[in-house]
Amino acid sequence: MTEHGIWTINNKKELGVLRGRARNFDFDSMKRSEINSLIRRMRETMRKANGVGLSANQIGLDFNLFVAQIEGKFYAIFNSKITKISSETVTLEEGCLSVPEVFGNVPRSLKVTLEGFTKDGKKIKIRAWGLLARVFQHETDHLSGKVFIDRTKDIHKYVQPKS
Repeated sequence: MTEHGIWTINNKKELGVLRGRARNFDFDSMKRSEINSLIRRMRETMRKANGVGLSANQIGLDFNLFVAQIEGKFYAIFNSKITKISSETVTLEEGCLSVPEVFGNVPRSLKVTLEGFTKDGKKIKIRAWGLLARVFQHETDHLSGKVFIDRTKDIHKYVQPKS
């Protein structure tokens, strides 16, 4: 676990949840106030770690939920799944809060359609492109037990400059 409470693949005890498929979120399992509190906690954890997305399994919760904040817009998506991807891909460097100090060039679809539910259980469909599409793919991968290093052969470690 990192200083922000984020689970990492370096911890064998945390690996099972990170590498497992998250179960669907049951909206009847929590009160609305508990759901709102969970979303706030995840958003704060993501923000403190300087991330742009965070999946529930990254904080040890075994259900399908992720939060993301891109270009000032915040998303909390339950039971997400990507239903459509473009054949056009873009390869960019990615990192991950659960794979500390490691980066790699990852090919991802340029455009995706994501379906899921809002915190109120309303069905949503979002068509995304660019960075938002990349983040949606990264987070739905997490919820399927995959991390970005599974999608690249070009892995490199971040070396902090000496001061």
